[in-house]
Amino acid sequence: MTDFFHVLPHLNAILNASSFVLLSSGYFFIRRKRIIAHRNCQISALTASVLFLISYIVYHSHHGVTRFAGQGIARPIYFTILTTHTFLAAVIVPFVIITVRRAKRRDFLRHKRIARFTLPLWLYVSITGVIVYLMLYHLYPSH
Repeated sequence: MTDFFHVLPHLNAILNASSFVLLSSGYFFIRRKRIIAHRNCQISALTASVLFLISYIVYHSHHGVTRFAGQGIARPIYFTILTTHTFLAAVIVPFVIITVRRAKRRDFLRHKRIARFTLPLWLYVSITGVIVYLMLYHLYPSH
């Protein structure tokens, strides 16, 4: 069972990267008026993000905190990215809920207005999640 938990950080990075790609693709599609493709990408990105959150909670409830082993300039860079990522990950949740709700209600004018804020925040949270993972587990591993 320990091997299962060991794989979760890697799964989390894949889910974050998938969310980033799906959100970007959804934006590409909506700019080209491909509404169904846009909707499918955004629903898939939301699914990837929810799966990430579940996996993240499961991992950290069993593993605890992973200490950053980097030294020098890497430390303030890592902690700046981690801090903004964590803060915006919390901030983005109500934005996503409102954005999705407006789309579901077919209130596309208001959906578009809030999506202009939601999308860049969500993209940032997704990509910085991957960066945190790379720095923590690949560039500066603690083992």
